[in-house]
Amino acid sequence: MKCCAPDEHAREFHFSHSLSVFFPAYNDAPSLPALIETTVETLRRLTADYEIIVINDGSTDSTAEVLSELEARHSPYMRVVTHSRNLGYGRALRSGFSAATKEYVFYTDGDGQYDPRELEVLLRASRPGVGLVNGYKTIRHDPWHRIAIGWIYNRFARWLFRISVRDIDCDFRLIRRSDFDFSQLHSTGGTVCVELVRTLELSGAEVVEVPVSHYSRRYGRSQFFRVKSLATTLVELGKVFCRLVLVPFLLGRATPDVSGSLLRRFRKLVLIIGALDIMDIPSL
Repeated sequence: MKCCAPDEHAREFHFSHSLSVFFPAYNDAPSLPALIETTVETLRRLTADYEIIVINDGSTDSTAEVLSELEARHSPYMRVVTHSRNLGYGRALRSGFSAATKEYVFYTDGDGQYDPRELEVLLRASRPGVGLVNGYKTIRHDPWHRIAIGWIYNRFARWLFRISVRDIDCDFRLIRRSDFDFSQLHSTGGTVCVELVRTLELSGAEVVEVPVSHYSRRYGRSQFFRVKSLATTLVELGKVFCRLVLVPFLLGRATPDVSGSLLRRFRKLVLIIGALDIMDIPSL
């Protein structure tokens, strides 16, 4: 795995491949207009062949109306996929990957906490053999409890799955479609990111990491890393662990990084899930 930093003095850049960009959105009406306009300006400058897809995951605010106006303004380069009800972050990502048609797929969240102009940093880092360019937050701008919970979750998930990527929680990713069968994703919640990264690392494709900026959330409230939902998240994590690690181990198809510590890791996961369920901690 390699890390790349942006070159402030780099010459003008043009991406020679086609590119799908998608945003999962849930009650993100206030942030979407600026996000889409900045994305359109960025893509026009960087590539000649692109599409923008927004997954409206059952929003209950004015997201649908905002997206309808944006889609009319930027057709045929933009389209909207709508879930009739909120299906979860994992389902939104899976819908985005299914809708994408270009050679490369980039996604980030619709809440405006990342700057789409920094997509250029990821595109510059892409080259033959690289299947995933993953951003990592230089500084996380969130309330202290979300930073703490996110740090613990990231460290635990990396340890549990033996993942090399330093920031699993950074949803600022560029993926080459030919290196990944997106139908392999099954998670419906936030654990889809662990499933995605782990599967890509197992594919043997090269992974590159680049630093990206992270900004405070200006509108709404995040749906992730609430203390109350930790038990549910860990249950989902357990299902992913069984599917990607435990079952291959039992069938004799384990990867070299799976050793005698597997059962110890699984027992710790079960104990943590049980402890959180008994505590029934209220949401922060």
